[in-house]
Amino acid sequence: MAEHFDLLIRGGTVVDGTGAPARRADVAIRNGRIAAVGATSGTADRVLDADGAVVAPGFVDIHTHYDAQVFWDRMLSISPWHGVTSVVMGNCGFGVAPTRPAHRELVLLTLEKVEGMSLDALRAGIGAEWPFETFAQYLDAIERRGTAINVGALVGHTPVRLYVMGEEAMEREATADEVAAMRALVAEALRAGAIGFATSKSPTHVGWEGRPVPSRVAAWEEIAALAGCLAEAGNVMQATLGPGLFLDEFAAIQERTGRPVSWTALLGGMLGPDGHRAVLERSAALQARGVRVIPQVSCRPLMLEFNLAAPFPLESMSVMKPAARADLAGKRVVYADPEFRRALRGKIDGGLLTRAFHDMQITEHPPDASLAERRLADVAAERGVHPVDLMLDLSLASGLQTRFRLAVLNTDEAVVAELLRHPATMLGLSDAGAHASQLCDACAPTALLGKWMREKRVLSLEEAVRRLTAEPADVFGIRDRGRLAAGLAADVTVFDPATVGCGPLRRVYDFPAGADRLVSDAAGIRAVVVNGVVIREDGRDAVDPEAPLPGRVLRGGRAG
Repeated sequence: MAEHFDLLIRGGTVVDGTGAPARRADVAIRNGRIAAVGATSGTADRVLDADGAVVAPGFVDIHTHYDAQVFWDRMLSISPWHGVTSVVMGNCGFGVAPTRPAHRELVLLTLEKVEGMSLDALRAGIGAEWPFETFAQYLDAIERRGTAINVGALVGHTPVRLYVMGEEAMEREATADEVAAMRALVAEALRAGAIGFATSKSPTHVGWEGRPVPSRVAAWEEIAALAGCLAEAGNVMQATLGPGLFLDEFAAIQERTGRPVSWTALLGGMLGPDGHRAVLERSAALQARGVRVIPQVSCRPLMLEFNLAAPFPLESMSVMKPAARADLAGKRVVYADPEFRRALRGKIDGGLLTRAFHDMQITEHPPDASLAERRLADVAAERGVHPVDLMLDLSLASGLQTRFRLAVLNTDEAVVAELLRHPATMLGLSDAGAHASQLCDACAPTALLGKWMREKRVLSLEEAVRRLTAEPADVFGIRDRGRLAAGLAADVTVFDPATVGCGPLRRVYDFPAGADRLVSDAAGIRAVVVNGVVIREDGRDAVDPEAPLPGRVLRGGRAG
């Protein structure tokens, strides 16, 4: 008697996530799990024709910032548009839990500054009365609301520090008692299902009033103490490198805890033209002796679109502190000040951003649409002014609404190819959910498949799929996912290898309070299946966003 399944994906080319050669096979699904992979004559409630398509495990994105968006966007758009079926939030040590009621506004102000999130959208999207305080309550609240795709969360150093120290978390090192209190919170979050612990020492992480985010103020001993909780529970540490937190420190934590450390990010140009090679060699040497310290790399250039109301790419420069601390009216005063202008010109002309700044594009200038997509330096030369003065003048003339596009890092395609090929690296840094009005790299999976697999042949089909599925699942301890095999969770992405890719960025205004964001449409994604339920088909949602949804909270990396 023929077997009966809930869903049968028939006639496709299976790439199972392990790196094994592609093969023609059917994928049969029953009760949210894969029942069989291979030729089958069974029947099904629904059959998906995958002829000419690749049938792969659902993509796993381990570097997102959906921590707040999950409360107003249960579909977690746009990740599933691009084949993603599982995401990890809480990266770089940021997040919204644990948070005392008295600190809610401080947490939102921090996210506004450091992750480029609209404060109005955050306030409206989460609401006045948050449905959680502790990390355990946070996971419970997500579970009650439901999501279209699977969600795992890291417990972040910044909210933990704010919970214990309040505003002083941005100003001083912690006492021994405060470190002990933080350690108890991290341990509690890991027991509740946090996938791991995350922190940051990055100088670019500038928070409210231009002050460093709380994790940056922490002593090494504090970071080591909190990460030490992973020896008892949790799967991974994620960290953003900075002064006093790099390969030696990552290796010490990994050896002390036995858990992998995945760090953000190794990008082309960040350490000079060839500086990435020494990091790759050191990472490979560490991994060869069993020390799992793994740099995250990106398949996209780090391209930021911004205006001077929120000048994120420039805020790590000391000269920008007066602007970072000011409200909009205060920013206009700062930008008009001749001394500030002189200082900023000096920093740009003698700093790391010189070439990138002069190549910066004007993407939108409301008073004069003809300036759109023109190079800042070209317009400055025509007008006989310094590019810094032109940027400030245009911004002041538009009420700080003029937008600019700055290519910061990862622009040399030969270096990007080298990073993507290297066996010591892993894919990361999509930043999905963050910097929504400034960038959109949630489309990284389709960009990898379209550009780096099909067009440039930097990765084979099998290796590209492994990079998107089994590898991130393994490093972050996401069990039962990332592979196509009988008994595993039925997360599946079906795509056309001849057309898969991501479209150009476009700006939409669909966030709470009418806030804007950049999105990119996917091409060639035929179907996305989460826990046996088709949630996307031929570029459209296949489930009602207001109805029950199939995504699960991945507590400790596992659903249920």
